[in-house]
Amino acid sequence: MKIGILGTRGIPNYHGGFEQFAEVFSVYLKEKGHEVFVYCSNNHPYQEQMYQGVQLIHCKDPEDRVGTVGQFVYDYYCIKDAQKRNFDILLQLGYTSNSVWYKLLPKKAIIITNMDGLEWKRSKYSKAVRKFLKYAEKLAVKSSDYLISDSIGIQDYLMKTYQKESTYIAYGATLFKNPSEAILNQYQVEPYAYHMLIARMEPENSIETILDGVAASKTNTPFLVVGKHDVNPFGAYLKKKFAKNKNIRFVGGIYNLEHLNNLRYFSKLYFHGHTVGGTNPSLLEAMASNALIVAHNNEFNKAILNTEAFYFSTSEEVSRTLEEVADKSQWKHYLEANLQKIERLYDWDIINEAYVNLMERCYASH
Repeated sequence: MKIGILGTRGIPNYHGGFEQFAEVFSVYLKEKGHEVFVYCSNNHPYQEQMYQGVQLIHCKDPEDRVGTVGQFVYDYYCIKDAQKRNFDILLQLGYTSNSVWYKLLPKKAIIITNMDGLEWKRSKYSKAVRKFLKYAEKLAVKSSDYLISDSIGIQDYLMKTYQKESTYIAYGATLFKNPSEAILNQYQVEPYAYHMLIARMEPENSIETILDGVAASKTNTPFLVVGKHDVNPFGAYLKKKFAKNKNIRFVGGIYNLEHLNNLRYFSKLYFHGHTVGGTNPSLLEAMASNALIVAHNNEFNKAILNTEAFYFSTSEEVSRTLEEVADKSQWKHYLEANLQKIERLYDWDIINEAYVNLMERCYASH
C-alpha cells in the first residue's frame, strides 16, 4: 500500500506522542514492504528527504511566526500536497486543525483518523475555541472512512455521541531495561530519594493540585517538575507560586529519552495528573520504566492502571500518599503487573500490527 501520515510536526520525534508513534509506525510499515510518506513541518530540525527508508514531505509551516493559526495553514499545505500523491490510505493523527479542510482530502484515498483525546474539554482553551474544537471533532467523524480510538473511553464516547464505530488501538511503549544511576548526577538527586511528574504546563494536568499536596506534606523529599514552564502564563504562575518550596524543582523540558527513562526508573513516586485524553503516552512510558505511579482518579487512567497504582483527586490525597508510601520496594507487585501489561498489551510491535491489520482490512474492503 501507498500510505501517507498527516497530523504531526514530523519525524524523528522532537515533540510528543503522535510524533513518536509516527516515527515508530512509519519505519515498521516500511519494513513490511509498504511505501510510506510522513508529512513534516519545514521548521523540523531534521531536514533530510528520507528517514530509515520513510519518505519525508516538508510543508510550509508558519506557526513559529503567527502562532496557533499557523497549524491550520500547515495542515492545508499538507492536504493540498496529498491530493497529487495517489495515496491508498491517509492516516490522520488527530483532527484539531486539519478537519476544516476535509473537503480537500483526496477522494481516492481511504481516510483513517486517530481521534486523539477530547480536545474540546481542555481548560486552556477559551469557550470560543472549545466550541470550535467540538465542531472540528464532528467534521472529522463525518469525513473519515474509519476511526481509531486510543482508549475504551473515547470509543464509548464516539458511539454514544455520533453513533459511529471506531477501532480501539492503544498507544505503545518499550520496556526500559538498562538503568544507569550516573545520569541522576545531572539532576542532583539520589536513587529512590525523589518524586517527579512529567507534563505540559496546563491546568487539566493537575500540576497545581499535585504541587499543593507536595507543599502541604510533612516531607521535604526533592520533587522534580519536568516540562517547559517558560512557554505559557500557567507555567510561570506555578513557578512563582511554589518558589519558596525549595524541594520543588522546575527542571524544564527534557527530550532525551534515556534521561527520562532513568529519572522515571529511579524515582520514588511518579505523579500522573492528566485528566483529558485517551491512552496517554507518558503514562505507558512510566509503566515501562518501572515507575511507582500516583495517578489522577479518572476513567482513562484507571482503564490502564486498574488497581496497580495509587490515585488522587485532591491535594490532601497527594499529601497523604507522599507521607504514607515509605519504600518503593514494598510495591513490587504493582511494578511487575504494570510491566506485564506493557509486554502483553502495549508493546510497540502489538500496536503496529493492530494498525497494519486495520489498514489491510480497510484496503481490502474498498
